Amino acid sequence: MKWAALILWVITALGGFGLLGIWLQRGGMAQSSQPGRRIRPPLIFGHMLLAATGLVLWIIYVAADSKGIAWAAFVLLLIVATLGFAMFALWLQRRGAGGASTTALAPAEGEEPAEQHFPVAIVGAHGLLAATTLVLVLLAVLDVGS
Repeated sequence: MKWAALILWVITALGGFGLLGIWLQRGGMAQSSQPGRRIRPPLIFGHMLLAATGLVLWIIYVAADSKGIAWAAFVLLLIVATLGFAMFALWLQRRGAGGASTTALAPAEGEEPAEQHFPVAIVGAHGLLAATTLVLVLLAVLDVGS
């Protein structure tokens, strides 16, 4: 179970890095001072840093088999999931109000937020993999299926 969680966590992280790359390329940092509901740098970078920290802890757990480290990774993953759900809600809210424009790489004032350029398939796959990872991590920590 712990190996399946590790593999899914890494795949999920790769999808997250892809989304972060799109956000940066489409001007997410430059838009941080613009008004309106959008994904801000502290939210997206906090999500990424906590997820990476949790992944490192999980790798240590897999190598050392320390339940305390596994529980710490799980708690971090719960926080990461909460931040991810907040970003998903922002993305979904704006997406429902209208689609993303595909005109320029660096958005001008009032243009769609950078996250509106995220491909729906990648957002969906990232969320589904993240939720599955969370469940597998919990099951591994609880020694279910070992």
